[in-house]
Amino acid sequence: MSYTPPAVWNYADIQAKMGGKFGSTNRPTAGARHEQTLPKGDKPYQLYSLNTPNGVKVNIILEELRALGLLDFDAFKIDILAGDQFGSDFVAINPNSKIPALVDYSNDTPVSVFESGAILLYLAQKYGKFMPSAPAEQASVYSWLMWQMGSVPFLGGGFGHFYAYAPEPIEYAINRYAMETKRQLDVLNQHLATHEYMAGEYGVADMAIYPWYGWLVLGKLYVSENYNAAQFLSVQDYPNVIRWAQQIAKREAVQAAEKLQLQVING
Repeated sequence: MSYTPPAVWNYADIQAKMGGKFGSTNRPTAGARHEQTLPKGDKPYQLYSLNTPNGVKVNIILEELRALGLLDFDAFKIDILAGDQFGSDFVAINPNSKIPALVDYSNDTPVSVFESGAILLYLAQKYGKFMPSAPAEQASVYSWLMWQMGSVPFLGGGFGHFYAYAPEPIEYAINRYAMETKRQLDVLNQHLATHEYMAGEYGVADMAIYPWYGWLVLGKLYVSENYNAAQFLSVQDYPNVIRWAQQIAKREAVQAAEKLQLQVING
């Protein structure tokens, strides 16, 4: 199979060929595609999300803070296969049309926050939890948090897409992203050989990395009757990551986050 890129890429020329799990929803434009009224509960925080790895990151810090008695929240499901992320109300919260998105009504003026890393930092800094106060210690947290954001597209949009979701397997793409994913796992494995958690005490860096790389080594990411990423990537080669992931998975707030029931927005 060969492909010669045209001089100018045109969506109209390839629209009918778009396949894969999200082929029917992906477009090269931003903005709302339909009118929408999002529900709002009576809790101080309103979460609009999905229990994907990026969504669960935010579930975790919300459940951790709720367990400490510091906040409460309502959680609503954004069905990305149905296009809920392109509704007018959701786009007003997050113009990038990605989950998760959070609205904080505990202030005099509501505060909207999007991007999982931004939400983690916002809540950690607001409540003074799961984030060190000393700049030198914060530097390690920021470094690993940004590592996750920069690395995970290779795991998710790269390896995960071509291994699990693409309309047909492409050997070069799978091999290229499998190699990078294993390199990233080795980065984590070497770091966690001498650290209990990612950056000092348990905190937002762990919350960000666990739902991607922790799920991966625990056999909970990209697994079905047809594929098994943990087996394919030989995750047993990364015992320190497995130890860390198992430790995170034992936390009651993490377990609650993974099982969080999201209310249907149109139901």
